Amino acid sequence: MSIAATNRAVINRANAKQSTGPKTQAGKQRSSLNALRHGLTGQIVVMPTEDLQAYQLHLKSFADEYLPKGATEAHLVQALADASWRLNRVAALETNLLTLGIAGGAHPFSDSPSQVQDAMSIVAALESQSKALANLSMHSQRLSRQFERTVVQLRELQKTRRTQEVHDLNDLLDILEMYESKGETYDPSSDGFVFSELQINERILARNREHRIDEAWDHHNSAAA
Repeated sequence: MSIAATNRAVINRANAKQSTGPKTQAGKQRSSLNALRHGLTGQIVVMPTEDLQAYQLHLKSFADEYLPKGATEAHLVQALADASWRLNRVAALETNLLTLGIAGGAHPFSDSPSQVQDAMSIVAALESQSKALANLSMHSQRLSRQFERTVVQLRELQKTRRTQEVHDLNDLLDILEMYESKGETYDPSSDGFVFSELQINERILARNREHRIDEAWDHHNSAAA
């Protein structure tokens, strides 16, 4: 490294130590919220002006739909709910921008019919807020892609988990049938099975249904032969 480059590096480090960033707690808080003016990119999901209870109901609706199991599925469901919440905010912000533009704009067609006035006011609002609307559109597209990717990831994860659960439940039922035929008792936890009685009963019903469907197909094929 040359002497000049070394000197520049020393100066840069010295300047960094003398950074004029916010020193007070209030200043640091304002600085941390600079990227959250529209609430679409930061870590804070529920803005101070929004209803926390409404968000909690929103999150619950996703949890009720996907019924996550484990930390990873719960994290993905949370990410889905947050992306959807922010997408809803984009729509609200777009409406507010247009309303602001219409209310604050001039009305050069004041002598025209009300339908024409309304249409031209919307056009003028779109033009006056074009930069902000384009910014919102960019965030909307990003959030939509994020939502779609998360849905795919969650569904693949749950499909893998459910396939494994069915496989393990079938193994457990086979073992239970074997022990029952010998008149012996069996403790599933001894082999690491952790299914509830409800899960076991549901799998028994499902397997019985599958057997009946197979029998129906065999009967149909034999009758058609």
